[in-house]
Amino acid sequence: MTEQVAQEMLELSSQLFERMISQQQAKVMRLAREAVPNITPEELRNPHDFPELKEHPTFEFEDGILSGLISAQVALRAEIKGRLPHAPPAI
Repeated sequence: MTEQVAQEMLELSSQLFERMISQQQAKVMRLAREAVPNITPEELRNPHDFPELKEHPTFEFEDGILSGLISAQVALRAEIKGRLPHAPPAI
């Protein structure tokens, strides 16, 4: 894989992951606010502080999907960047 192709793949996958993560974050926030109406995005970083979220029927599942998407994005970036040449190609 050439460096240019790898960079293009990284950019395309990054854009896709950003859209998917943004949509999932909105969904998780919506579900969280069903249980805790005034919860903030900052407070949502520690959902275990809110027993109401533990009782919500789908919050933990959707929050897990969000975590998985973020983990996959990080792993793909690391994999693609790890395959890029460390030095410019010799001419």
